[in-house]
Amino acid sequence: MNSKPDPGSTLVLSYLELRTAVGIIGLALPFLLALGKLLLQGPGMQSSISAYYYTDMRNVFVGSLWAIGVFLLSTKGYNRGDTIAGYLACIFAVGVALFPMAPEGANSRQKLIGTVHWSLAALLFLTLAYFSLFLFTKTGGNPTPRKLQRNIVYRACGWTILASILLIFIVTHASVGNAVDSLAPIFWLESLAVVAFGVSWLTKGEAILKDEEG
Repeated sequence: MNSKPDPGSTLVLSYLELRTAVGIIGLALPFLLALGKLLLQGPGMQSSISAYYYTDMRNVFVGSLWAIGVFLLSTKGYNRGDTIAGYLACIFAVGVALFPMAPEGANSRQKLIGTVHWSLAALLFLTLAYFSLFLFTKTGGNPTPRKLQRNIVYRACGWTILASILLIFIVTHASVGNAVDSLAPIFWLESLAVVAFGVSWLTKGEAILKDEEG
């Protein structure tokens, strides 16, 4: 006789798969945008991830943020505060998609929308850092060796996100010169933060450092 699947195990599996999906989107997004733009429109690195909104990769950029937002909305933490963080991250991610950065030659309205965009992006990154540093590292009484290893990954990812935010702020407000600007430092720093977010969620989904069975 075939045994029925355990509903609890199925739910846990689905939840882990959801987290893994979030991680994959985050990990792949910068590369998809850069490669897609290269294939569709030719060479030319954009100044930031958000700048791909004004390329043929707009739908990928917006769609990925919406997908991440919906997945974050389903995140349930250990307490009410953690759940609220998931809701806020969803709002910030969707907001970044709905309010694009200001284009070149922007009018006053577009500049205002651009300010909203960057504010929401900063809040999103800060919330994602919170997930990695505080939510994902919560541990029960007897953590497994793999759980302790995962906590190291979470903390490394969280601090990487925070360091990237700080460096983006410095680059944005400092005179770095045309030579540095030509290297698209904001794009690479944003990509570093997004990849760190992706690695953190892949680890939380146990695609990385899964607990050993038996």
